[in-house]
Amino acid sequence: QLQLVESGGGLVQAGGSLRLSCAASGRAFSSYAMGWFRQAPGKERECVAAISWSAGAGSSYYADSVKGRFAISRDYAKNTVYLQMNSLKPEDTAVYYCAADRGRAGFHIVSQYEYGYWGQGTQVTVSS
Repeated sequence: QLQLVESGGGLVQAGGSLRLSCAASGRAFSSYAMGWFRQAPGKERECVAAISWSAGAGSSYYADSVKGRFAISRDYAKNTVYLQMNSLKPEDTAVYYCAADRGRAGFHIVSQYEYGYWGQGTQVTVSS
């Protein structure tokens, strides 16, 4: 079993920054692909960023809506994945979830249906 705990959400003005953290425990974090999803009221859950596991460079994914503003990274030593969010917009307001699942080395996972482990979510609110 893998446990995921998100932190770092909050209220920020448009143009500001936040860094979300997702701490993993319980299993071999180093062999799990990780993703950040968000869900706004009345909207589908969407993948905003994903990162593979790999001994090498690996791969990452960003939704078009966050490219150039968000950055996903992982620290294997700390069993933590991060989402740095810059130039935040009101439309980024949502509950953000961290997700994990085994995948092939070097391949990220975008579909929420391929993730078996989820955190509890953290609220991000961007005011205009």
